[in-house]
Amino acid sequence: MPESTDDSPLPGAVRRPVARWRAGSLAERSDWIAEEVPVAVLCNGRDFAVMMATPTDLEDFALGFALSEGLIGSPDELLAVALQPQLEGLTLALTLPPARAAALTQRERSLEGRSGCGVCGSRRLEDLLRVPPRVTADPRIDAAAVDAALTGLAAHQSLAAATGATHAAAWADADGRIRLLREDVGRHNALDKLIGALHRGGIGRGDGFAVVTSRASYEMAMKAASAGIAVLAAISAPTALAIALADSAGLTLIGFARPGGCAVYTHAGRYVGRPGGEP
Repeated sequence: MPESTDDSPLPGAVRRPVARWRAGSLAERSDWIAEEVPVAVLCNGRDFAVMMATPTDLEDFALGFALSEGLIGSPDELLAVALQPQLEGLTLALTLPPARAAALTQRERSLEGRSGCGVCGSRRLEDLLRVPPRVTADPRIDAAAVDAALTGLAAHQSLAAATGATHAAAWADADGRIRLLREDVGRHNALDKLIGALHRGGIGRGDGFAVVTSRASYEMAMKAASAGIAVLAAISAPTALAIALADSAGLTLIGFARPGGCAVYTHAGRYVGRPGGEP
């Protein structure tokens, strides 16, 4: 269980008292606790979705969410983002081109999103099971690079280190060096933040790979493919629907990624294993 006596501000976390029992002894102390707040996404003044999220890197989240949800087709179509604190949470007011906003009237959601669950509240099957464009990038990622990225994750996860409650999504280059990492209580939110940060930072997706500290659900695969990410490595298992989508979208989907081994479920030609056939 994470412990800290550092009272320096930690974005995305708050201090709360806790009574901790260990070896039969009681200690009264305060711990860092991850923040989870309702974030209402509005598009041209209309309600679209409410996500439970960690209130950090929200401009990255706004762009990544808009792209991965198909609200816009390119970053320049997100004309403005306004963050507005509310008594109950936060509002992200997105301004889209009129044609994009008009198309959203067919995709209204009920405002009951859970922590980063981007498909929760979708009213129609076609909204949920969207098919992303086929991935065109074709990098080669070797086992040493995946190992290096997995080993390097912890050094960049300040929220997880302090609270033990957040997921991370990271971008690694072809050598496995972590270039960007975003954290959130919701795994989908963390990936949206990463996608937005990649675009805002002008970082291409052609020769690296994404690593997530969660399972690989259908929507994680969909968001990665929609962003043009060719390789997604998850530390836990994929779902059957995620594998099917990854296969059709040209996404290399890696599960059970650990230093020393992994399982490659789709488009395995991009993954270069160790000599002797070991993953």
